[in-house]
Amino acid sequence: MRYTEEIFNIMSRGGFISSNAISTQVQRYFDAIEEEREAYAEYYKGIGFLLEAGDGFFYFARKEAKVDLERKLEAAMKWIDYMSFLKTYNTTFAPGFLFRAADIEMQIGRDMELKEKAAKLFSDKKKYDEVAAKLIKELESIGFIERENELDGTYKVLNSFHYMEELIDCITIDEDMQNEIPE
Repeated sequence: MRYTEEIFNIMSRGGFISSNAISTQVQRYFDAIEEEREAYAEYYKGIGFLLEAGDGFFYFARKEAKVDLERKLEAAMKWIDYMSFLKTYNTTFAPGFLFRAADIEMQIGRDMELKEKAAKLFSDKKKYDEVAAKLIKELESIGFIERENELDGTYKVLNSFHYMEELIDCITIDEDMQNEIPE
């Protein structure tokens, strides 16, 4: 097994390793895990991490205490809001999608719903370029996007973005319960 330390450094902080990463090094990590998945799973299990796989990506999971689950639920709610923002920005925002910060800035300026979502998500940011920069930083730090072109600032959405889509798809609200949820 190679790259155990490098893989751990990415995934132990909540990051993802995607098969369609632009970085050749991250692609090597993905290939290494895919080739020896059971060995990696056993290795990381010994230190309390469960190696999980999605559609073209890997990540760590851990058994959590109830307090940790509540913290994770709060984080998931934040990501649901991010997903809502991104799908309002462009309904085709998904793995493989290419965009630039300037595209997000322009769309916020044109779309009232997007302005409202930006104000709610990033109340500390007043300028559209600050909103786009903070969102991109969040998406990049967790491994959902990667810069594809340094010159024009193009980003690519990675396969790991499916994780958030799948999480949201798992959430179902009973019609009876919907009436009890305050709007």
